[in-house]
Amino acid sequence: MIDQSPKDMILCIEDIKSAAGQKLAASSRDFYNSGSTDQVTVTENTTAYSKYRLRPRVLVDVSNADTSTTVFGRKIAFPLCVAPAGIQAMAHSDGELATSRACAKQQVHMAVSSFANYSVEEIRAAGLDIGPMEHTMQIYTMQDRAKQERIIKRAEAAGCVAIFLTADSPILGVRYGEHRNDFRTPAGLNFPMLEKTSEMIRAETHEDGFTGVNSSSHSWAREIPWLRSVTKMQIWIKGVLTAEDVELAIEYNCEGVIISNHGGRQLDGTPATIDALPECARTAKGRIRVHIDGGIRNGTDIFKALALGAECCWIGRPIIWGLAYDGEAGASKVLEVLYTEFKHCMQLTGCKSVADISPASLGVVRSDGPLARL
Repeated sequence: MIDQSPKDMILCIEDIKSAAGQKLAASSRDFYNSGSTDQVTVTENTTAYSKYRLRPRVLVDVSNADTSTTVFGRKIAFPLCVAPAGIQAMAHSDGELATSRACAKQQVHMAVSSFANYSVEEIRAAGLDIGPMEHTMQIYTMQDRAKQERIIKRAEAAGCVAIFLTADSPILGVRYGEHRNDFRTPAGLNFPMLEKTSEMIRAETHEDGFTGVNSSSHSWAREIPWLRSVTKMQIWIKGVLTAEDVELAIEYNCEGVIISNHGGRQLDGTPATIDALPECARTAKGRIRVHIDGGIRNGTDIFKALALGAECCWIGRPIIWGLAYDGEAGASKVLEVLYTEFKHCMQLTGCKSVADISPASLGVVRSDGPLARL
């Protein structure tokens, strides 16, 4: 653990981001933090939350406020899980193993990236050594169908409950920083799920590596039936931003959607996920699970997302910052901070349980001054 003087005290996610930035190499920090082209979406993912205001209710007994919810059939401490973020061992040598342990310790779930530096079997075992939790496996549509099926089969055999199909990446977004830095995964890090050694990875840029694996010929009609034919795991679509795609996910009998813009790393200028959420949640009408990721930096953001229709939130960059700051302890600290902030927000808005959080809990700032109710 890191000794903290008052000057170095870690109180919020921004503190952890700052501490992580001092430890990460510049190219690694840029890779994790940057979005595509002009950085509009990656910035607005976070700033968009600020226009939603909380409407507290007073004189409510919140002494026994219950933050828990159920995701994938298992109770978790609060409605937050860890999204599939790749190359975590670049932030800390324990990478996804540390993240899985932190998630189990804090009683939340974790998604495993195809670009993980440890295998799904190792990651899942690391978490289960601490306590019960669920894992999901993130995949892209791959040119090599046999390899894609091997990833899915390994995840299912390891006990994963769902596939997160990243649907917003037929090609890689234009990321200027990666080109300027000639970003390549550091030596010694493998992609075991993609069956790629460090030498194979280092021989090409990150973009070329992605292009060599990913297939841009994906489609609803091609992917979902094929996935159903090779796995019994739930199928979730990650990268949905419109009502039309929610309807298609329902039409193809998917179990859930994640409102996501890939952390602003794909198409710049797409809406912040919190702004896309209400349209998608209204369309879902309880027919499909709706989760969200992107830009969540404090517990009130989680509260706002639930009020706007999400059942659960997922975070990526904050966990990376936690790993860079202090490994497993840093990742745990991220989850502890967000839990505490979320619970305080519930109590100070008069919500005794997650079920009490509703659109009535929020207003929207208007340019002419008065707060508009949702």
